[in-house]
Amino acid sequence: MDAGKTSLTERLLHTAGVVDELGSVDDGSTRTDSLALERRRGITIKSAVVSFPLDDVSVNLIDTPGHPDFIAEVERVLSVLDGAVLVVSAVEGVQPQTRLLLRTLRRLAIPTLVFVNKVDRRGADGDRVLAEIGRKLTPAVVAMGTVRSPGTRGARAVPYAPDDAAFRARLAECLAERDDALLAAYVDDDLAALTPARLRAALAEQTRRAEVHPVFFGSAITGTGITALTDAVKELLPAASGTPDGPLAGAVFKVERGPAGEKVAYARLYSGAVRVRDRVPLAGPAADGKVTAVSVFERGAAVPRETATAGQIAQLWGLGDVRIGDVLGDVRAVPERHAPRRHFAPPTLETVVVPRRAADKGALHAALTQLAEQDPLIGLRQDPLRQEISVSLYGEVQKEVVEATLAEEYGIGVEFRGTTPLCVERVVGTGAHAEIIDTAPNPFLATVGLRVEPAPPGAGVAFRLGVELGSMPYAFFKAVEETVRETLRQGVYGWEVPDCVVTMTHSGYWPRQSHAHAVFDKSMSSTAGDFRQLTPLVLMDALRAAGTRVCEPLHRFRLAVPADVFGTLLPVLGRLRAVPRAPVVRGSSYVLDGVIPAAHVHELERLLPGLTRGEGEWDSAFERYEPVRGAPPTRPRTDHNPLDRKEYVQRVTRRTGTGSG
Repeated sequence: MDAGKTSLTERLLHTAGVVDELGSVDDGSTRTDSLALERRRGITIKSAVVSFPLDDVSVNLIDTPGHPDFIAEVERVLSVLDGAVLVVSAVEGVQPQTRLLLRTLRRLAIPTLVFVNKVDRRGADGDRVLAEIGRKLTPAVVAMGTVRSPGTRGARAVPYAPDDAAFRARLAECLAERDDALLAAYVDDDLAALTPARLRAALAEQTRRAEVHPVFFGSAITGTGITALTDAVKELLPAASGTPDGPLAGAVFKVERGPAGEKVAYARLYSGAVRVRDRVPLAGPAADGKVTAVSVFERGAAVPRETATAGQIAQLWGLGDVRIGDVLGDVRAVPERHAPRRHFAPPTLETVVVPRRAADKGALHAALTQLAEQDPLIGLRQDPLRQEISVSLYGEVQKEVVEATLAEEYGIGVEFRGTTPLCVERVVGTGAHAEIIDTAPNPFLATVGLRVEPAPPGAGVAFRLGVELGSMPYAFFKAVEETVRETLRQGVYGWEVPDCVVTMTHSGYWPRQSHAHAVFDKSMSSTAGDFRQLTPLVLMDALRAAGTRVCEPLHRFRLAVPADVFGTLLPVLGRLRAVPRAPVVRGSSYVLDGVIPAAHVHELERLLPGLTRGEGEWDSAFERYEPVRGAPPTRPRTDHNPLDRKEYVQRVTRRTGTGSG
């Protein structure tokens, strides 16, 4: 956050000749912060796309938010990248969010350059930040230059000369760890074999494999170091592959609403082409759609075109049912690494949204539904018993943005109830249950048996078959799997069960029954509805047998405070259940790292200015879930309760008319 990503984007556009004058974040005049709310707050809220040329290479750049409340915007972008530039401030250095981002980029093998920005700001220390990067992020980094007069307006980033002996030695040492031929030359001290050209080629190869991360220094404001960075983007990051003549394949990573309320889909195209009036197949829950307009990004702006081709990012109109994560065309032509998936933790907070005017309740639901289309992790949730609408959030800033968006774009004033943490339920052991068709107390025409086992954190929900696939129609298996995933949104205590393995152990059905005149007898024939209605009962009994433990979200924090207020701060941290590590002395300040329950993050942020005379520096990011202390908290259910068999069966049969659905 505040490392200068948007300012760097503006500088890159200026260097490439796309804009004549540099925009300013403070003045609200940048190309990518186009929302009125972004300009007013001076932060990036939504990811934005621009394009600029580097000689014969066209670069599509996606500027993403740095504030942890908007990490979902980063998540959606990760699946469509060829490479990344991770921006770190030369003053603040590595933040918890920085560690989270590079850890994810490395896990996804996305080639990443590191740009240490703001070398001209007072307090800038490139050597300290480089050491932090190597210690806190990854040792597989190599500085490509140095900084003269850091912390002054005249700071200048100076690239190392290719024939600089000390630089060649450091570069060779870094690269040799993953290259046996280079290692042999390095051990033999064979400088003739370690030519600048050979080292640069090896650097490009290892960077593209995301094994090494070159570090560049500079300033987006003054422009120093930008040429070295643009050269690296062109030379070290891989160019997009794909042919316009192949089958259409693309991934939708962003959806927004146009001036008339129409959906606009942002899609990265990997293969083929899409044209105006094409009917585009969507590999996802949405129906096929006919494209009514196309724009592609050229020289900083979206330009209307008749066609968008492989390698481009396109804006598409006319796909009314499109959703973030949908695949356009042939899903097999989308690279495996680019498959949309969850990379970061889901939101850790939840709040109830209440319209100031009761008459706006319907309009509020419609507006929040549209916002959830643009940000699926908002997690819109209705409680029919309380007649309340809840949304999931990453933090208080996001809540303020939702409130302002509803007021400015939809004309709806809202208030929020208290923010509460979103816990999860972890499966403790193994549990199983089965219900047999035509056997009490099973009222449905289906046999379903399920076994539930724990999975490692982050593994997600896996559904497996322990029975023969041909033992009943595929639609029935599909109904069970879909219902399992839906049911696990609320476990035994009402919280989501995010990581487990569910195996179907029993299956059975009654085939289609007909009378003599071929009249379908629904009362004697199994349908998918029977399996959808029985599965929650079986799964919840299996979960109870396995046991679940409610876990609360914890944030990793870093806090820098004046040394003289440290003693006053410690009791407050204890009251808020924060667990700090031993402080590190930095000049006249103490720097603390630690963890704190997400439920108390906002309160600490609110208290810090008064406790530190406004001099405290704070940042935090989600770290992990840990079991709650004491009695597990429960969460109200939003639909029928499969834990109460009698109430559930009565409600289901009342809704469907028969037990078989």
